[in-house]
Amino acid sequence: AEPHDYYPPLENMLFGMGNPLLDISAVVDKDFLDKFGLKPNDQILAEDRHKALFEEIVKRNKVEYHAGGSTQNSVKIAQWMLQKPHKVATFFGCIGKDRFGEILKKKAEEAHVDAHYYEQNEEPTGTCAACITGDNRSLVANLAAANCYKKEKHLDLDSNWELVKKAKVYYIAGFFLTVSPESILKVARHASDKNKIFCMNLSAPFISQFFKEPLMEVMPYVDILFGNETEAATFAKELGFETDDIAEIAKKTQNLPKENTKRQRVVVFTQGKDDTVATVGDRVTMFPVLDIDQNDIVDTNGAGDAFVGGFLSALVQEHALEECIRAGHYAANVIIRRVGCTFPEKPDYH
Repeated sequence: AEPHDYYPPLENMLFGMGNPLLDISAVVDKDFLDKFGLKPNDQILAEDRHKALFEEIVKRNKVEYHAGGSTQNSVKIAQWMLQKPHKVATFFGCIGKDRFGEILKKKAEEAHVDAHYYEQNEEPTGTCAACITGDNRSLVANLAAANCYKKEKHLDLDSNWELVKKAKVYYIAGFFLTVSPESILKVARHASDKNKIFCMNLSAPFISQFFKEPLMEVMPYVDILFGNETEAATFAKELGFETDDIAEIAKKTQNLPKENTKRQRVVVFTQGKDDTVATVGDRVTMFPVLDIDQNDIVDTNGAGDAFVGGFLSALVQEHALEECIRAGHYAANVIIRRVGCTFPEKPDYH
């Protein structure tokens, strides 16, 4: 598309599916991290030994609750960047019939996201403890209800599948591979068959390490793959790329087998304050991020999700890759100045 072409986004044009979580975020100290065996900057799934962490973090003096979940954050930010029309973004995921679930529904509505949750009462709504130290964040996700998403109970229902079919761009974080790979594959195959755009995220080192099989089953359908430098390095190691050069990793990832040959795969790796690396056609290009004073960084939690959200907002308008990355950098720059994945009323982006 020429730069002057403008494609106004339509309702339900962007589809996301993932783990809807309520973020419980607090500033902690190194002792707290050590007590629960956490790395300062990581994402993990909660185990039994983390039970006490959730009880302890809510007692911290400055605890904040925010709607979270990686994919849900990204589609919300895409919607925020677009502003109008409302409900460009659709979101599917599973919650419990409880207070936290009600909060997530209310927050999705306030963000003008068309959220259709599968609600069940076996498990409570999932939570994610965000343990903040300086500009690091260690995330511990207790999926609970989020883990109960069922393809046949929700995705396959005609009224829900109609919403999937309406979309032109699909985004699912790698985190959802631990929950319902069959749901991901159904959506990914639909996108591929209809020559629509399917995007995925490496999400966390543990996905490439322990969920490599479902990840590689979806990979042939992935048109755009996101990840950060740590995730890229882990992915490369798991696939035996034998290189730690991020541009080289991007290139090798781009060249992995692909189902829909009409679209060349795009690989986008962010590296915090360092340049974002992306495959542009057959080349690998570096895109510098926006400058920010270290003192203005409040909390990097949600920066990756925000980058994807900004990127998707430009993608649904059929903007060029460079423009999508610029929008991603803008959104991430806004989010790191605030606690959690939260944003001001309107973007100031042109």
